[in-house]
Formats: sequence, structure tokens, C-alpha cells
Amino acid sequence: MKHGILLINLGTPDAPTTGAVRTYLRQFLNDPRVVDIHPLGRWLLLNLIILPFRPAKSAAAYQQIWSKEHGSPLLHYGQVLRDKVQKRLKPEVSVALGMRYGNPSIASALQHLQSQGCDSLQVIPLFPQYSSAATGSAIAETMRLIQESWDISDVFFHSDFHAHLAFIDAVVKTSTPHIEDFKPDHLLFSYHGVPERHVKKSDDPKKIECSLQGPCPKLSDGNRFCYRAQCYASTEAIAKGLNLESNEYSVSFQSRLGRTPWIKPYTDLVLPELKAKGFKKLALISPSFVADCLETLEEIGIRTKEQWLELGGEDLRLIPCLNAEDTWADALVTILQEKTSVPLTVETEK
Repeated sequence: MKHGILLINLGTPDAPTTGAVRTYLRQFLNDPRVVDIHPLGRWLLLNLIILPFRPAKSAAAYQQIWSKEHGSPLLHYGQVLRDKVQKRLKPEVSVALGMRYGNPSIASALQHLQSQGCDSLQVIPLFPQYSSAATGSAIAETMRLIQESWDISDVFFHSDFHAHLAFIDAVVKTSTPHIEDFKPDHLLFSYHGVPERHVKKSDDPKKIECSLQGPCPKLSDGNRFCYRAQCYASTEAIAKGLNLESNEYSVSFQSRLGRTPWIKPYTDLVLPELKAKGFKKLALISPSFVADCLETLEEIGIRTKEQWLELGGEDLRLIPCLNAEDTWADALVTILQEKTSVPLTVETEK
């Protein structure tokens, strides 16, 4: 019996050029789980407002983080992580990497696993906290492709791992050396944002009351898939692992787009508040990303740092994501093993 593992991340343009970015954005923003408005409105927004102007600006941003040796950081770290996970598993387990948008596609990854003779499949979108725009979309696309097959074998999906001990421990272990070296006055947890309406769609108002203001209520049946609540849960667990007091860290959300309300507080508006409190050295961690990408390296590492310095801050340090650290590869294997009774590593058979 051959077991397949499909790692999924969001995706990246093929090159840091206007044309490649336009192709990527067209696929990305045409997803109804990402831009969940009427199809006509989405078409008008995409083709009349976004695609004529944004690709050139985004391409310039990608050029600042693109590696001459490795190309896209997100793709590079994904490939290295895939290979590290593969080396930790039995020969009869095959690992593939697919991107929801761009290349390598989910379809190509599934074809690879099928060519390896895999008769069971485990799918893990590499998004720690669940959101319909990322996790939901990745799972939905995978199911759409799988259902095209005549014979469908066992398939297991991971919807999130936001508070899994292995994930939390990996974040703590990889972050600690950077924090100890930098010695920040404050640690800001900055998560990728989503529109408020996405959270409202996930919450059950009959079971939980949520104003979307301040820290979220504890996770329960009423907000099991609430992205914002899962972000706060991740923060609490990581902060505990780092031995932080409640006044030593804050939570914010970045990367908002358009005029519709996104979940708050916004990272760029939190910075002036932190500076007003007297903080000078700010460390920033982004636990909604497992690999550094445009949103961490350019948005935070460059633009947010510039904003902090302009506010009079002394320094800002971006703590690297898990990327392809051995600790993260080990944690991912632990998470994967718990989802199936199929032994993935040689050690599990002892």
C-alpha cells in the first residue's frame, strides 16, 4: 500500500514580472472564496480596477524579495520542506507539493502521487489557522480534482493545526534564538487579515456572541472555524511557550485590501500606538505563514520596518517563519502521523 501526502501552499508568480504577476493575480482573485461577491462584481473589480494597475506595483514588490539563486522564497522553502519531510518517511510514502494558484499546481501534484501508485492520500494545506479563502479553497480545489477520477481511494484532510503542540513547539524553538539575540521591548504577532464578513460566515450567532473587537472568545462549537479566534488561540499558546507576560506582546492583522472592513486591529495602525507607549525595539512574528513570502519579507520586513523607523522607533526585527527548518519538518511529520493509522516512519513500527 502506497500512501501519498499532498502539501499545499497559496502560490507564487512564475517570475517577478508584470505579466507573470497579472496571470497569478487573475487566478487568485477570481476565486469566489477569496473575493466572495457577485460574479459580475468580481469580474468588474478584477478587470477594471485591479488587473490594469496592481500587477506592476506587485511585481516591483516581488523583485525586492526574489532570489537570484532560488527564485520565489515561498516556492523554494516549500520544495526544501517537501524533500525534508520525504526523507523522514518510509519509502512507501510519497510527498508532493502543490500550489493553490500558480505552479506547481495541485493538479500536477496529484498526478505525480497517482503515478507513484498511491492508493491513499493525506492533504494538508500549510495554513495553521483555518480560513475559507485559503484552507477552504485549497481543500475545495483538491476535492474537485479528485472527484474527476473514476476510482477514489481514502482521502484525509487537515483543516488546521493552529494550536497543535508540535506546531507551537516548532514556532517557539525557531523564534527563541532571534528574540534572545534582538532583545525587543515588545513582540507583535501580525497575522494575515481577512474581511470581517468571512469571519461572520464561519461563526454561529446562535452559539456564540462576537463583536470582532478585542481578544476573541475561546474556541467552541460556535466558532470552531473562526479564523480570528484561531489566531488568538495560536498567539496565546506561542506566548506561553515563550514565557511572555500579557503586556509583552500584542496581536494585529495585516494585508487588508479594498474598502470593506477587515478584521482588526490593523498592523499599520497598531504601530503608532506601540510607539506612543514608549517601545523602541519591536520584534514582529507572523504565525499565519509557515514560509516567508511577499507578505512577510516585503510587507513587514521592508515597509512595516520603514513605518516603524519613521515613527521614531529604534529598530524592527522580522522573526523568520518556520520555512524549512528541521524542527518544522519534524513537527509536520508528527501532525501527519496523527491523521492516519498508516505508519509513516520506520520508528512508528517499533
